[in-house]
Amino acid sequence: MPKSPSTSKNKAAPTKAVAKPKTAASKPKAAASQPKAAASQPKAAASQPKAAPAKPKAAAAKPKPAVAKPKPAAAKTATVTYGVGTAADPWLLKTPPQSSEYQAWKDEDASPPALVVQVGSTRLSYQLRCIEDLAAMLKRQGDWVLLGNADEGKPTPDGSVEAWARSPKNPVGGYYGLRKGYRGRFANYVPPVLELLGLIELEHGPRNNRAKSR
Repeated sequence: MPKSPSTSKNKAAPTKAVAKPKTAASKPKAAASQPKAAASQPKAAASQPKAAPAKPKAAAAKPKPAVAKPKPAAAKTATVTYGVGTAADPWLLKTPPQSSEYQAWKDEDASPPALVVQVGSTRLSYQLRCIEDLAAMLKRQGDWVLLGNADEGKPTPDGSVEAWARSPKNPVGGYYGLRKGYRGRFANYVPPVLELLGLIELEHGPRNNRAKSR
């Protein structure tokens, strides 16, 4: 009877010793799984540099406003000079419809003193007193007066500026024009001079323009 207990103890001891290595063997599996998570971390870190290249794009857009700044400064140089009305610095004008440019100046040494008009290669001249005489006539009228532009010898509308500028009843008793064959077109070239001097108001439509004293 005393032998049987010792035999059972010896048999049970080897069973417990064999079970312990199984638990120890399972631990390396968990440890082996950890490197996988660690290996996944470099992927997230590798994705971060992708957002960094986008920063230079915003920096590249900053120089654009600096390029646009010189434009307003260039516009300041675009000025118009009307001259002082001498041969060296003539008035730069446009006909009432604003369709043609020409130059005009006073020649007070001419006999009689003249208002000279240069249209391309053609030169016309009118008695210089026409500036004051036309301003006085429009002031007496007190209302709009049709210009009625016409060449020398061509019919003119009654009561128009052109008709007055060749009428025997005007202050000079006929044409203000001095160059034979080019004594017309008074209403085309003289009223813009008075407008520039601030003496009259002038319409600038395509046709049938009028003038009025200020």
